Amino acid sequence: MRTRPPQRHTRLLALTAAATAALALTTVLVLPQSAGAAESSPVGFGAGTTGGGSATTVTVSTLDAFKTAVTGNAAKVVKVNGLISLSGQVDIGSNTTVLGVGSSSGFTGGGLRLKKVTNVVVRNLNISKPVAPADGITVQASTKVWIDHNAFSADRDHDKDYYDGLLDINHGSDYVTVSWNTFKDHYKGSLVGHSDNNASEDTGHLRVTYHHNYFSNVYSRIPSLRFGTGHFYDNYVAGAETAVHSRMGAQMLVENNVFRSTKVAVTTNRDSDVDGYANLRGNDLGGAATEISQVGSFTTPPYSYTAEPASTVVASVTSGAGAGKL
Repeated sequence: MRTRPPQRHTRLLALTAAATAALALTTVLVLPQSAGAAESSPVGFGAGTTGGGSATTVTVSTLDAFKTAVTGNAAKVVKVNGLISLSGQVDIGSNTTVLGVGSSSGFTGGGLRLKKVTNVVVRNLNISKPVAPADGITVQASTKVWIDHNAFSADRDHDKDYYDGLLDINHGSDYVTVSWNTFKDHYKGSLVGHSDNNASEDTGHLRVTYHHNYFSNVYSRIPSLRFGTGHFYDNYVAGAETAVHSRMGAQMLVENNVFRSTKVAVTTNRDSDVDGYANLRGNDLGGAATEISQVGSFTTPPYSYTAEPASTVVASVTSGAGAGKL
């Protein structure tokens, strides 16, 4: 973290308080979304993602069978039955739906990679302990992605770099929705934009929506966003050091979330040479601090959505997020 002169820190706190108060006046009252009604299609920047659609379903229970089933760009629906151990990552082709069977199917030790593909859905999987350099899921140079109702986890018994990210989105990826997932017991949750030096590829891209996710005992990157545009609404964050992090000119709308046992709910001025932007409205900060050095211009997402009030978010998310909740 870069050291700020005391005078700037005072101005920053005053700006944060004023901006939060002003934005609170613009909060729109909406009807809550039912936790029991899983969407049949994504809401947010990932809207229109269909994956394999109505293609014939193939069910697999071994790593070799899974690798074969997800290869290529033809439309396909692949069900994973059981927990499969990985070393590294498996590449997923375009126009693919990967769907876990029941509440305990998925992958451990590694993860999935979506590289230079489009139209991919990943739902109802348990993805645990992705040993570095593998992420639980990497979305790289890919578009139209829906990550929904998965359970990501690791542990905090190792050094922070022993595992890599649970869900990282980078290299100009675009139009992604991350919804109704759980992220638990990890240091580095979800990094969007891997480097301060990647402006030429990332600027104008990295449009991501996070809604109705549960982050429990995740230290930071909830998410960390560079260059892109993020909408973070109706999420529940418990036990974080720093949660939402906007940097390198990124625009973040942080709306109707709940934070508990969190030191800094939203920051725009850490770790990078260029600050990000954030707008806050309707959040329950639970005593968490905010560090908003720049209030941004992103206040109206370019899609239809219904944000439930923060007062009902904990009940909805704890009952509805994660694998086995479809």
